Amino acid sequence: MGDSLSPEEKVELITRNLQEVLGEDKLKEILKERELKIYWGTATTGKPHVAYFVPMSKIADFLKAGCEVTILFADLHAYLDNMKAPWDLLELRTRYYEQVIQAMLLSIGVPLERLRFIRGTEYQLSKEYTLDVYRLSSVVTQHDAKKAGAEVVKQVEHPLLSGLLYPGLQALDEEYLKVDAQFGGVDQRKIFTFAEKYLPALGYTKRIHLMNPMVPGLTGGKMSSSEEESKIDLLDSPADVKKKLKKAFCEPGNIENNGVLSFTRHVLFPLKSEFVVLRDEKYGGNKTYTDFETLEKDFAEELVHPGDLKASVEKALNKLLDPIREKFATPEMRKLSNGAYPDPSKQKSVSKGPVKNSAPEELDPSLLDLRVGKVLTVSRHPDADSLYVQSVDVGEENPRSVVSGLVKYVSADELLGRSVVLLCNLKPQKMRGVESQGMLMCASMEGENKQVEPLDPPAESAPGERVFVEGHEQGQPEPELKPKKKVFEKLQVDFRISNDLCAQWKEKNIRTKLGPVTCKTLKGGSIS
Repeated sequence: MGDSLSPEEKVELITRNLQEVLGEDKLKEILKERELKIYWGTATTGKPHVAYFVPMSKIADFLKAGCEVTILFADLHAYLDNMKAPWDLLELRTRYYEQVIQAMLLSIGVPLERLRFIRGTEYQLSKEYTLDVYRLSSVVTQHDAKKAGAEVVKQVEHPLLSGLLYPGLQALDEEYLKVDAQFGGVDQRKIFTFAEKYLPALGYTKRIHLMNPMVPGLTGGKMSSSEEESKIDLLDSPADVKKKLKKAFCEPGNIENNGVLSFTRHVLFPLKSEFVVLRDEKYGGNKTYTDFETLEKDFAEELVHPGDLKASVEKALNKLLDPIREKFATPEMRKLSNGAYPDPSKQKSVSKGPVKNSAPEELDPSLLDLRVGKVLTVSRHPDADSLYVQSVDVGEENPRSVVSGLVKYVSADELLGRSVVLLCNLKPQKMRGVESQGMLMCASMEGENKQVEPLDPPAESAPGERVFVEGHEQGQPEPELKPKKKVFEKLQVDFRISNDLCAQWKEKNIRTKLGPVTCKTLKGGSIS
């Protein structure tokens, strides 16, 4: 297909659905002369899950555009990333990745003969590559190496030197694979800019970088191999898929951090030209959508029920997974899967080194930048009837724009002029085209008639005043919470409203210097 496309059409196909492109002018110049050479790499660590269909669908786009595509199984990277893949399992996991990625590509109709597959250890242990690692280490600062890997390499209290080498190796891969561009998730951005800075220092060309959006998991955060409930494994049975989708967060009309809705956007729509919502005839029968925006609008306006959306995603997903399950049903593939990812309950206890590297991270609520805010203006979202757009004074030079799903629960008049509690260090994100720069904290009670109330700071509290948990006043908030770490999600499970209507974390009051934060009526409610 690539031969019949103009350079402009190839650029459109290569960049569609991407979140960011670094070097688009260079991309256009290359396509005027020849086909683009691009690679996508994956470290062979945790079991690939359904979110891997996102890069797979882009690889299909690259091939349709005539690109020469290389897939790198980064086995050495997997070991360097805090030993996520132990050396004795590295070979088995790499073989598993090779088999399952190829099965995924065949499932979506990608011809394997047009791809080049390579393992990192096929060239990363050579004399020339090793010397370049040493050359790179002589010009890269420890600060830059740590910063580059912050979103990708596992972060621990006492980081290993191997994690600092990781970004340098990924940069050198661009040169040794002889490509024009590297493709990855937007969480790789710091490594990509690291490569753009340091490859020229070794006399090598700066490459193009193409970035996909990160796919929210079923719990609302990033879909992760290491968090069982946030992802659907490629070999999960239809019953397991149904069970995980049933538990998935998918509140009626709520399009914020909706993992099921996001899955249709980032996985199902790019792979198919349409998506069918299955409905009983008495509710209007099946409805076919040809674009995500219309589906999102209908869901926000509660024209699509969460149960129907989940059932429809379940059917579409099982259709993608069936050929992969079939391949791995053979005795040979089952043996490979069990060997690469042995059941932990059947393993002997083996020391993995210092306890400090493996202990769960202890999170402190002071990491959250909670402040008193005052709502200055309230208006309906122009494209979503269930959302408000509020301007909130939090003591900064300019008010913050905040999108909230409170239309069903709180009138605009009740919000206007009200003092609220705002979480200010979430990463800003667009909600139906409007950027939200914070989260308005509310108490809620689930049930047939769900109730939601904004939290109330003490009377006379000033905008910008700090909100904290008793006993945790001394800690400093993170400048911006990293979505990958799910700091808020992990802390949020212990937020509750007490019987005397005080907001609490682990039974300690949430307060300002003037007194406790409260809510009006929702005893025992959760806080989010």
